[in-house]
Amino acid sequence: IKDGERAAVIRAWLALDPPARAAGFLDDYATIYLTQKLEPRAASGLITKKPAEADPGALDVLLAEQDRVHGIVQRLKAVTVTENTEALLTVSAALLDEYERLKRERAMVDYDDLIGKAGELLGEPGDVSWVHYKLDGGIDHILVDEAQDTSPRQWAVIRALAGDFFSGFGRETDRPRTLFAVGDEKQSIYSFQGADPALFGSTGKAMADDARAAGGCWNRVEMALSWRSTPAVLQAVDAVFSSPDATDGLSWDGHPIRHLPSRADDAGLVELWAPMREVPADDDTPWDAPLDEMAPSDPQVRLAEKIANTVKGWIEGGAELESQGRPIRAGDILILVRSRGIFTEEMVRALKDRDIPVAGRDRMVLADHLAVMDLVAAGRFALLPDDDLNTAVVLKGPFVEMEEEGLFRLAHGRKRGLWPELRARRDESPVFARAAERLETLLARADTMPPFEFFAALLAGGGAEALAAHLGPEAADLVAEFLGLTLDFERDHVPSLEAFLDWVGRGETEVKRDLEQGGGEVRVMTTHGAKGLQARIVFLADTCSLPAVQLEAKVRWGDVAAGGNEPGFVLWPAFKDNEEAVSAAIAEKERAATLKEYRRLLYVAMTRAEDRLYVCGWQGKNDLEDGCWHRLVEEGLKTLDTTERFDAEGDGDVMLRLTSRQKSAPKQVADALPGAAEAELEPWALAPAPAEPAPTRPLSPSRPESEPPARSPLADNDTGRFRRGRLVHALLQTLPEIAADRRRDAASRYLKLPAHELSEAEAEAISAETLAVIEHPSFAALFGPGSRAEVPLVGTLAAGDGAPVVVSGQIDRLLVRDDEILVVDFKTNRPPPEVESGVAEAYLRQMATYRALLAQIYPDRPVRAALVWTDGPRLMPLSDTLLERHAPGAASDNAPGLP
Repeated sequence: IKDGERAAVIRAWLALDPPARAAGFLDDYATIYLTQKLEPRAASGLITKKPAEADPGALDVLLAEQDRVHGIVQRLKAVTVTENTEALLTVSAALLDEYERLKRERAMVDYDDLIGKAGELLGEPGDVSWVHYKLDGGIDHILVDEAQDTSPRQWAVIRALAGDFFSGFGRETDRPRTLFAVGDEKQSIYSFQGADPALFGSTGKAMADDARAAGGCWNRVEMALSWRSTPAVLQAVDAVFSSPDATDGLSWDGHPIRHLPSRADDAGLVELWAPMREVPADDDTPWDAPLDEMAPSDPQVRLAEKIANTVKGWIEGGAELESQGRPIRAGDILILVRSRGIFTEEMVRALKDRDIPVAGRDRMVLADHLAVMDLVAAGRFALLPDDDLNTAVVLKGPFVEMEEEGLFRLAHGRKRGLWPELRARRDESPVFARAAERLETLLARADTMPPFEFFAALLAGGGAEALAAHLGPEAADLVAEFLGLTLDFERDHVPSLEAFLDWVGRGETEVKRDLEQGGGEVRVMTTHGAKGLQARIVFLADTCSLPAVQLEAKVRWGDVAAGGNEPGFVLWPAFKDNEEAVSAAIAEKERAATLKEYRRLLYVAMTRAEDRLYVCGWQGKNDLEDGCWHRLVEEGLKTLDTTERFDAEGDGDVMLRLTSRQKSAPKQVADALPGAAEAELEPWALAPAPAEPAPTRPLSPSRPESEPPARSPLADNDTGRFRRGRLVHALLQTLPEIAADRRRDAASRYLKLPAHELSEAEAEAISAETLAVIEHPSFAALFGPGSRAEVPLVGTLAAGDGAPVVVSGQIDRLLVRDDEILVVDFKTNRPPPEVESGVAEAYLRQMATYRALLAQIYPDRPVRAALVWTDGPRLMPLSDTLLERHAPGAASDNAPGLP
């Protein structure tokens, strides 16, 4: 644009009225001073050289106006961010309110609630509370494992629990109270869970100060000795993280990274492969190839093929794992990626194509797996056989296995739906007859079977074998998870097949497979998933890219001001172009934190290797970015004099290698060769194990098999007696722990909860009945010191035939005195019997069982039993003679033994 044109735009804009100027400010006037991205133009973009020389003051005026315009644009962006944030907070508040409502309605809490409520219960570190008093008398030791992954809220709970350890006060004890925190900030890779590695170090320092101030001792033990990796691997790790750029973020105090090898005499190897680059794609790709199919020339596909060929060469060629003195096995190999994606699928496929045992992915979305898709398709057919596309899927699937030609003959030229067509032509061929029979079976089952039974029957009738034949053995794990999902659904919902399929379709159930042990198979995992694991040989495959910059639609979380008590703030630009100074600064800070964790993730990935580490990757047309894993490893290895350079492929791509030699005899004790000579076993070890007796179901005297009847089958009485009984028992358990002047209000609030569905009169009656029991002078001892409510009781008694029987019960009230034991059970029957001979047999057997179990616990004191009838109320002691006639194992006409 020329100077005259710029001047014309300015004049035209100045000639407008104020509203028009505001409307055209960004599109017209601001473009004179700012670029398309609304950044200040260079001086040469404001005025050309000749006019600038003619009027030296003109450029200064333009620069001053440019600065003013840029400031206005930043303010406008800030307004936009404010409006976006307001909209976000409005929607979020509604969602959170609904979420909290659902939790309250269902009496549920989530994981964050557990942490937050625990912190609130403990209060501030300086608070004095009953909770601290009780805990101070019961906690001697606190152990914090994986402390580097502890979030600030979790640290607050730990600090509160340990506060009395360093106060210098509390109970006297001969045992010192200790706090152990084990962690490595270099392995803090769970920032998405709130983990902060800097907090690990600063909290340790604060606790050290507290301990010393209280006259205690504090030791910080550095564990530099590595028991996992060979010297070559540890040298590579130390070299990579020797530079300040690579170490940034690993340690909260910046101390150097060093490792001492315990396996100093074992052979090790580290290789850095040249990145796999893009090559021109072939033009002979079939026109009907799937759109998501990776071309053979794709660098991810070629890297997967290269790794698979390398592994196959080791296994078939009998390559030796020197430190173990044996050939390499598939279970020795772990392939790590930063995130699950296309490469993971290609890697698993390449290994399977070469018949190399592979455990598959460590995580997967259940509904995305073909085995689950086939099961869901079968269920949908049973519900809607008129869906021709789904019916075709079932016919082609593993449960029917109709050939392409047969399906074409059935579908082509038909005048009706696919299922009616199949039924009408079932006699045309054995294939059609077999398919129709199987589909009819599915339809018949859907009418009577809940989801679990429906799919279990399908799998038991040859479906499991068909899935395994089509999809391999890994389908078995997914099928088991799917069946477990049907049981989970039936536990919380009406067992409807239609509702279950809708539930599965709307959810994204993720299956996490336990690959901690290789099980003789190659493992393909993310570095996050492999944390804490190890393998003899590790491939780092995804090393050539930096973490994705997630700027679009990302929420910016502002920090609390230093030393301030105000909460942090949130901003939502919605688009990167809306970023202004404050949100851009937050984004840059988040980016720096992401890169720090990215480097810690590399540390975790490299230290998974026991013997060998192979670093490889793929890249596009551009060069590798500085700071990516591949660059960091390359720069680190180049600092070592012992690093070798070689060209294994002969294509000019230089690779780096670092080795450590085997200096001692291989150790085969912990990792024996398969098929090695075994010690002679005793005959009993080779014989089949005898069948175990079926365990008996524990008897529960608290739930007798029969209850005494109500007053009269024709009377308008105890339709809600079970509900009334449960409420009375609950109040008798909790109200004695509440101050006497607050019990009536507490009972009223509890009984008026909507879940109980009580009228005001019913609630008042139950409250009066319960309080009459608690406040009765004759029952004072039952609710006083030494008494306990709802005491679980488990033991073994002899039945009538002398065989031992496990008994499990719950005592309503237990009073332990120095001279006797009193066991009491509350009964809400109306009306209660007048004398003990009128007590139901089930109640007498129940109390006799309690008495027999307690006699084993307290053999030095007599055990008395009594019933408290809440309708009255009235305490009815039960005589020892009567209870002995109903005791377990007693033989009488009225009491044959245990209930």
